[in-house]
Amino acid sequence: MSPSTIPADAAGHVRAARDGVAVVFAVNGLLVASFISRVPDVRARLGLDNGALGVLLLAMALGSLAALPLSGALVSRFGGAAVVRAGAVVAAVGAATAGIGIEVAASVPLVAGALLLLGAGIGAWDVAMNLEAAQVERRLARSIMSRFHAGFSLGTVAGAGLAVGVTAGGIGPVVHLGCAAVLACALTWAAAARFLGAAPATSAARGSGGPERGRSAWREPRTLAIGVMVLAFAVTEGSANGWLTVALIDGHGAAHWVGVAGYALFVAAMTAGRLAGPWALDRWGRAPTLWVTTVLALVGLLVVVLGSGPLAVGLGILLWGLGASLGFPVGMSAASDDPERAAARVSVVATIGYAAFLAGPPLLGWLGDAVGTLRALLAVAVLMVPAAVAVLATRSKSTERARSPLTRST
Repeated sequence: MSPSTIPADAAGHVRAARDGVAVVFAVNGLLVASFISRVPDVRARLGLDNGALGVLLLAMALGSLAALPLSGALVSRFGGAAVVRAGAVVAAVGAATAGIGIEVAASVPLVAGALLLLGAGIGAWDVAMNLEAAQVERRLARSIMSRFHAGFSLGTVAGAGLAVGVTAGGIGPVVHLGCAAVLACALTWAAAARFLGAAPATSAARGSGGPERGRSAWREPRTLAIGVMVLAFAVTEGSANGWLTVALIDGHGAAHWVGVAGYALFVAAMTAGRLAGPWALDRWGRAPTLWVTTVLALVGLLVVVLGSGPLAVGLGILLWGLGASLGFPVGMSAASDDPERAAARVSVVATIGYAAFLAGPPLLGWLGDAVGTLRALLAVAVLMVPAAVAVLATRSKSTERARSPLTRST
């Protein structure tokens, strides 16, 4: 059903849901960026080396890994709005508690527990909002998934921009993360009221429809290949979130605020790529567009690590951000090509992607202790090789430009 044939009241409901989903994506990004900007404070105030910091950050990944597999079932039972709200509350409590653990208690166990909560909340929140986004995209029959992820990026831009001012002004983690937590809860609670209301395709999640009835999405080669592609791009994005600020400080001798500004440039470039992505995808298709972004990410990473001088490193960050921009949202849309199996496939791809997004940075911390924080990022560049092959899975089973939602004008 095209937007023009949807009854006016139903069309208005879908547009309201679209706006609500956009807000929760943006708020999610703002809360994530708020904590990421405090990673140097975690290391300094708790007296950790890179390896110990990586282990501590692994708590956030473990929290998400515990929540991610359950999120699809929770959405089916309670609805996307309820899961997004619950995830936001849990994540906000984790973020605020982390601020106390960093600045007041200087306690590694308290921060670790807080990051478990933060990770669990973010994991449930992320899967639920992606499932709602896929449902809205199908109802509108328009390519808007990358715009939702652009909303996440805009949220990270806002969070990183606020963090630059906060850190430059000497405001500590308690006030910073506490205020971000309250804001995240308030905005998410209101925005989730606009969701479509029905749980996304419960029957699809069970595998109904066609010859694949009853088959787990975890056993589908195409879905797993999309997951591999999303994994590579998620690590490319997550490594910047977790280590770009620290890498610029350690590897290039940048001041703290300059490191935060470098991260802000990265998320700004990624946002621009996601906003422009529908045009490129409509013109060239999924696989060719993703091949270009793969090359941009590879070149950008190499320039950031091997380049010298602020202009060269800044250009590298820009290319890296543009290159990392489309892998995850295109993966979400490719997984939802078949509406009858979309919920199960999006859940699988999102789980793989977010697991890599959160687990990759701690692993880089261990590598950073051996080769240096900056040079550890070269390992991320290696992932662009399998990514370039796996992007083939994002093509539709028939003619891509005729069937893919990402090839329709937005």
